Amino acid sequence: MKFTSPALRDRHPIPAEYAFGVPDPQCHVALGSNINPPLEWSDLPAGTRSLVLICHDKDVPTRADDVNQEGRQVPADLPRTDFYHWILVDLSPEPARIQAGEFSEGVTSGGKPGPAGPRGTRQGINNYREWFAGDSAMAGRYFGYDGPCPPWNDTIVHHYIFTLYALDVERCPVEGEFTGPEVLAAIAGHVLDQASFTATYSLNPAVPA
Repeated sequence: MKFTSPALRDRHPIPAEYAFGVPDPQCHVALGSNINPPLEWSDLPAGTRSLVLICHDKDVPTRADDVNQEGRQVPADLPRTDFYHWILVDLSPEPARIQAGEFSEGVTSGGKPGPAGPRGTRQGINNYREWFAGDSAMAGRYFGYDGPCPPWNDTIVHHYIFTLYALDVERCPVEGEFTGPEVLAAIAGHVLDQASFTATYSLNPAVPA
């Protein structure tokens, strides 16, 4: 099973057009184009009936004390956790690609609608729901793809893991609104194969992406 992107290279920085936040010389970060990256797959196992796509950042700080605070840095030794950026289920194996911007283009205050997505898919709620919970202008349910926006003062580069799962069922066994961990629990026992690649991103000019 092969899973790649014509725009993203394994262990290389994510281009800015696929990011939620981009560097800004005046206020550190500005909203980006937030376009979903193009993706391609091949050599799926026999019996594949649907696909699940998950993108998560494994380097999110577990404490927000120093996050985006002037004169402070997020320490490299701070324990990290997962932040889900895209949870996509019921994706048909054909066509064997996702086009750039097909599922997301631009930042939507309060999040894009869901769970129904393009091409008969369903999309989960990403972790921007929690991130913006206390922001009256941005709070809401965030379905679908929203790209990288790590703390601009983080001392480490963030790693974004794109994983494609080939399932033996046509419909992912989750209902209503769902999260990344809920999907991973639901597909246990239904995964025929999986493939991943990792891209990087940083908003800190002192940290090479």
